[in-house]
Amino acid sequence: MFEHKIKIAPSILSADFANFGQEIQAIEAQGADWVHVDVMDGHFVPNLTFGPMAVKAFRPHVKTVMDVHLMISPVDQYIDAYADAGADVLTAHIEAGPHIHRTLQAIKGAGMKAGVALNPGTPAESVAHLLDLTDLICVMTVNPGFGGQKYIDMTAKVRALRAMIGDREIHIEIDGGMDPSTAPLMAEAGADVLVAGSAVFRGGSVQNPEAYGDNIRAIRAAAEGAL
Repeated sequence: MFEHKIKIAPSILSADFANFGQEIQAIEAQGADWVHVDVMDGHFVPNLTFGPMAVKAFRPHVKTVMDVHLMISPVDQYIDAYADAGADVLTAHIEAGPHIHRTLQAIKGAGMKAGVALNPGTPAESVAHLLDLTDLICVMTVNPGFGGQKYIDMTAKVRALRAMIGDREIHIEIDGGMDPSTAPLMAEAGADVLVAGSAVFRGGSVQNPEAYGDNIRAIRAAAEGAL
């Protein structure tokens, strides 16, 4: 059932790379709603992260929703591999190729929820003709490629998207710079899925997972307080 309530999706790009299984279990036990996996190719963005085999290895540890964000170009030939790896939501960038409509159709055809991501310089209007193919719109509030960047205010874009979506069952996800100071701005504008990396993992570890819980609760409380 579709819910507009705030969901916190920690990005495991900020986790301990030598301990992904336990890190995923720890953030879920501490209240994460989704697990966000950033896939980067060193071409579309200036970083290189997880291929399908890594994502498949994460899957048994994820009991909530595995939210896979493809920052790669091209996309289409990898869709089946990420479906096989167990992605629940697969998000492609509108800027990553010339045929985003076909890409979204292929994602849904492979049995996943389809997301479309917008870089900071891409206007809300670019997805106006994609809404009936889309389950999630990811608004980048940093330029993609690295964690820990300074937040770029996208309040007006999120408001425009929320108005455009109307009563459709489409999530608005925010990726970049989310913490207790920025989360309320995005929640009040209409976002419901907040990706947070360093702001969730800061100060914690598998041996000290309570810090993850404190961080998740602080972001959630700040966001919900704006509604």
